[in-house]
Amino acid sequence: MRAIRVNEQGRPEVLSLEDRPDPTAGSGEVVVRLDAAGVNMIDVQQRSGAYTEVELPYTPGTEGAGEVDELGPGVDDLAVGDRVAFAAVPGAYAERIAVPAERLVRVPDELSTEQAAAVLLQGMTAHYLVTSVCTIERGDVVVVHAAAGGVGLLLTQMASRRGIGVIGTTSTRAKEQLIREAGASDVVIRGEDDLAAIVRERTKGGGARVVFDSVGKDTFEESLGCLARRGLLVAFGQSSGPVPPFDVRRLQKAGSVFLTRPGLAHYTATADELGWRAGEVFSAVASGDVSVRVHATYPLADAVEAHRALQSGTTTGKLLLRVDRG
Repeated sequence: MRAIRVNEQGRPEVLSLEDRPDPTAGSGEVVVRLDAAGVNMIDVQQRSGAYTEVELPYTPGTEGAGEVDELGPGVDDLAVGDRVAFAAVPGAYAERIAVPAERLVRVPDELSTEQAAAVLLQGMTAHYLVTSVCTIERGDVVVVHAAAGGVGLLLTQMASRRGIGVIGTTSTRAKEQLIREAGASDVVIRGEDDLAAIVRERTKGGGARVVFDSVGKDTFEESLGCLARRGLLVAFGQSSGPVPPFDVRRLQKAGSVFLTRPGLAHYTATADELGWRAGEVFSAVASGDVSVRVHATYPLADAVEAHRALQSGTTTGKLLLRVDRG
């Protein structure tokens, strides 16, 4: 089979298309023949060396969808040909992948496998952020950084449909309308607008109940500065780099605020939770309550171009790799 490999960390050019042995299904595993793989910021950060918790060489990608191609011993609730998807499983930039059966979810008839690959990881991330990290009530105001990104657009939709006021931030004015269409009441252009002032105006001086920050180093200070008393800063990514160490007493000075650094794995830790969360995301997409924006789809061989595009900061929504069946 063909797969993208990373033999050394660095620029997008380190991604190379190679021939690899076909995977086999071990006990409790399923081999999935992929139709599409999602391209996510974690892929870029692992490839670049920003995240060092990867062992070289490796096949990047943690999200994909396709059809069951082979069943391993002990798997009796799936059949060859079933349409399935997965997230947070490494090795998705390939024609085939062996996945633990308990980490697979069925793709409903109403969705294509490409739609499933486009929404599962980022959709479940948005879902746990708005439903499980903390209690957010109708009428609360939250800030969503990078609101035109894959998670940002989904999170904005999910929050606004629950009656939560969303202030979305973005790097360029060109993305403003897209964020408003997703349900944001206000859009802040980073580097041009004063986020704290807009939050104070919107909340009559109270501050934001929650700030969802996937940007990291470049936005941490303004995120901390616009929280309400006992508000929560949810730092779930670091597209601009990691936040430098800081004195934790600053949390008290900012209003006894809270800080958390969550990850999807801890919110899909069991098969039941994974199935529930994925089911809610798929149902929302199938019903039209949540829309998925695919910015571009690239052939598997063009993974370098996909990474360049994602790093450029000009994309909106999702990037996919298409796996053509030979």
